[in-house]
Amino acid sequence: MESSKQKRCHSSVVETIEAPLPLLWSILRSFDKPQAYQRFVKSCTMRSSGGGGKGGEGKGSVRDVTFVSGFPADFSTERLEELDDESHVMVISIIGGNHRLVNYKSKTTVVASPEDVTEKTVVVESYVVDVPEGNSEEDTIFFVDNIIRYNLTSLAKLTKKMMG
Repeated sequence: MESSKQKRCHSSVVETIEAPLPLLWSILRSFDKPQAYQRFVKSCTMRSSGGGGKGGEGKGSVRDVTFVSGFPADFSTERLEELDDESHVMVISIIGGNHRLVNYKSKTTVVASPEDVTEKTVVVESYVVDVPEGNSEEDTIFFVDNIIRYNLTSLAKLTKKMMG
């Protein structure tokens, strides 16, 4: 049995946001509320709750995300692989849905900016994903990086609004 090896690609998006780390982390870590800052997300329904977390925030939790119309997908099923409140690390895998991000796994890390510890936070989102049939590695990275950048810009606007 011969199987063609699926091409994978990876990238990282780094964004410095003018907001304190605790505020940013409180929004990012809410696995059950991605629509709080991800503007392409219409709704989120928790399918199952993992252990050790409150609400939908435990490792192993699964959510169904519905996207706004016009987005090149209708829904996605995602699992919380890791949530570390001490290191501010969150790992999410896409495990189903109707979209082109097959075998997608992202790791988001949040650290206080070395420049000004209180008011700036650096968010790093790294991912790995299969390159869809008919797409190049460059096209795939361009697409995913832009969605992440858009989400992080939206997160920056939200935290600015929350801080007054």
